[in-house]
Amino acid sequence: MTSSALGRDFRLLWSAAVSSRFGDALRTPALALLAATLTRDPRVIAAVTVAGQLPPLLFGLLGGVYADRWDRRRTMAFVDGVRAVVVAALAVAVALDRAPVVAILVAAFLLASLGTLFDSASFALLPVVVPPAALPRANGLLQAGSAVAGGFLGAPAAGVLFALAPALPFAIDAVSFAVAALLVLALTPPPAVVVATPPRRGSVWNEIVEGVRWLRGHRTLWRVTLLTAASNLAISGLLAVQVLYALDVLRVPPAGYGLFAAGAIVGGLTGALGAGRLAARLGTVSALRAVLAAQTVALVGFAMARHPVPGGIALAVFAAGTVVWNSLWASYGQREVPSGLLGRVGAAQRMLGMLTAPVGAALAGLVAAGYGTVPVAGAAAGTFALVTLAAWWALRPAAPTPTVAPTSGATAARPAPHPSR
Repeated sequence: MTSSALGRDFRLLWSAAVSSRFGDALRTPALALLAATLTRDPRVIAAVTVAGQLPPLLFGLLGGVYADRWDRRRTMAFVDGVRAVVVAALAVAVALDRAPVVAILVAAFLLASLGTLFDSASFALLPVVVPPAALPRANGLLQAGSAVAGGFLGAPAAGVLFALAPALPFAIDAVSFAVAALLVLALTPPPAVVVATPPRRGSVWNEIVEGVRWLRGHRTLWRVTLLTAASNLAISGLLAVQVLYALDVLRVPPAGYGLFAAGAIVGGLTGALGAGRLAARLGTVSALRAVLAAQTVALVGFAMARHPVPGGIALAVFAAGTVVWNSLWASYGQREVPSGLLGRVGAAQRMLGMLTAPVGAALAGLVAAGYGTVPVAGAAAGTFALVTLAAWWALRPAAPTPTVAPTSGATAARPAPHPSR
């Protein structure tokens, strides 16, 4: 199913997501390059990356609360409008040669903080835009568009644009945010939901607890969240040493590393386009188990490979599985979680799923420093094997439940045939 078959509003939402992703792919490497022109202190360069990674862990749950409190369409447009202003101000400062390191750190932190609210609102808005049965295809198309805009267009262009004029990638990023804001505003406003008793707003903390408690009480979503966290331990560790493994073990020529890495992007794109078909054929939960098994086989092949071609193919298959997992997990949550809780539950899923990522990267660095990168790849494959075994037990199809009369709430949980890693 193409984006046009999913309707006008999905085309607008897809275009907004792709526009933002293109800008992000320009800005992220440009920030690192800009910092490198000001200092060669690796601690400062690393701090720029950390400034962009901390906000989802610090404010992710808070963003989920306000994504549930506020109109999601307007929230997304407002956030992208503010981000456009922030990046435009940075572009002006860079053009005038008045962008100190502290300004780069503040911009990276602020943009990522605003992104937590945008991501929660976007996750919760998609089920309003497309029918429930189309969510796997819609999420797959969103990831496919983001992969093309980021991996094939934005990232390769960032260095070229920065070389032409350091302010240029930031200026284009500001335009991408502004375009995305206008596209989101063009979405059809959702119909007002009239309920007999309007929900009472508690404290922010109580609403966060409500979202986490709902997630904890849902058998499948909670278990998938834990499986995601476990798999992210391996994924983050592998990514941390991937370039060294490719150069030293697979003997990838330095000039060919870009092509090697592009294979993973192609794999991710293939997975994104096939996620909907896989869910339709197997059902979402069964497809999640199958994906983990396929990724385990791919990681074993990657750990055993000693040549760029088989190593690149294995990595591409693994990347395809990651994108399929993300698409199906998002779709399952969007169908199961009540509308008024989608922002908070989605934020809790993403935050808990990503908590292990810095641990995996740190452990991989320590192991690689002492024993080389080969044990890291082996440990990643072993971790995925354990996660697959756990998933085969934890994601067993639930026993049929007695039929009950539907509730009168605005949203009822639907049986289903995920943010994300």
